[in-house]
Amino acid sequence: MADEEYILRVENIHKSFGELEVLRGVTFDVKKGETICFIGPSGTGKSTLLRCINQLNKPDDGHVWLHGEEVTNSGNRINYFRQRIGMVFQNFFLFDHLTALKNVEIALIKVRGMDPKEAREKALYELRQVGMEKWAEHYPAELSGGQAQRVSIARALAMDPDVILFDEPTSALDPELTREVLEVMKLLAEQGMTMLVVTHEMGFACSVATRIMFMEHGIIQEQGSPDQMMSDQTFERCKNFIGKVTGYGTD
Repeated sequence: MADEEYILRVENIHKSFGELEVLRGVTFDVKKGETICFIGPSGTGKSTLLRCINQLNKPDDGHVWLHGEEVTNSGNRINYFRQRIGMVFQNFFLFDHLTALKNVEIALIKVRGMDPKEAREKALYELRQVGMEKWAEHYPAELSGGQAQRVSIARALAMDPDVILFDEPTSALDPELTREVLEVMKLLAEQGMTMLVVTHEMGFACSVATRIMFMEHGIIQEQGSPDQMMSDQTFERCKNFIGKVTGYGTD
């Protein structure tokens, strides 16, 4: 499956929980530097798809490849792939007893075996990248939600991933804090980070995404560039959804 054009390939992913079929054969490819935004109604499998990509949920069927190497069924190599495929969750998942700096550097030391001094320098660099260096010695309880989310982004960046998966990273934040996190993500996109983003922030998706994928009923119903989504009559279902979410019509 080696293909230099694509950094990530997802093929025919199926996932059920009991009798509930959440994903019904999802297939797509990702080129290096793309920002792909997944939108659609709640409960249609968007977050489950991201979790299947890095094997937090094991797919019932289908395959995922990173740089031509299979991620699915990778056995003991799964931790290697999880370093290459970073993930940012909606609820931060920071260690409460560790400072922002320690939250970023701990995986560098424990997982990558980095020298503590080198790990500290790397962690400080990534905190600086997301505007959080001044808060390096603060604990999660002393941070706002937006600040905590930026620390979690720095933690993902510190592993030097090939791809970062963002699972509704602003859903727990108020509008002001949402903006500061989205600004960091826009900067990452401009810098060429490959990102897959599940989001309800339509303005972000339309301004930053290379492609928008509209999911419904466990499959990708429509996909295209933001301009195509908003101008091509083929994408009527997606335009209607965006209109309802934003409160504006699409006629």
